[in-house]
Amino acid sequence: MTLKVKICGITNPGDARAAVEAGADALGFMFYEPSPRNVSLETAANIIRGLPPLVAKVGVFVNAAAPFIRQAIRECGIDTLQFHGEEPPEFCRQFAPLKRYKAFRIADQASLKALPQFDTDAWLLDSYVPAKPGGTGAPFNWDLAVEAKQLGRPIILAGGLTPENVAEAVRRVGPYAVDVSSGVESAPGRKDARKMRDFIAAASAAAK
Repeated sequence: MTLKVKICGITNPGDARAAVEAGADALGFMFYEPSPRNVSLETAANIIRGLPPLVAKVGVFVNAAAPFIRQAIRECGIDTLQFHGEEPPEFCRQFAPLKRYKAFRIADQASLKALPQFDTDAWLLDSYVPAKPGGTGAPFNWDLAVEAKQLGRPIILAGGLTPENVAEAVRRVGPYAVDVSSGVESAPGRKDARKMRDFIAAASAAAK
């Protein structure tokens, strides 16, 4: 299966176009106010209207209320949900048949115990940083991601990935997808077109 690449934390149409032109398979939109990459429903809807149909539009939520998530689905045209908080399995399940990813902040081997409880379409493995749900730029032990692969769900590898280390990550883990946010930015919430091109080129070459 061809490696997929998700560029997360898109905040404006120019970055969205640059990500698509670089070869991104999915774009992530943060609906979480404390994040420097937070976008309003209106902003996300305006960006998504200009995207090609085969690019996945991922809404990223952190302990959001179900009515707000349904509003985002309805108003923005997102087709995939990423749950990045402490959402329980039954909460994630209610949004089927939309594609759903559950994110886990991986600190150690004990962090993997929760994964089998979630029958989402994929598990996203991110770094554990206290009080920060994601977008920290910190890596984690990729050997734990290799272990997670044996549990039977597609793995999306996130956490501290950059154009410089993504090739090694892909070769070591062999994930279904890689997810990057701060690693391809010039400033929080502002993507760097060259970094996105370099990241996707390196990831794709390593997957061959």
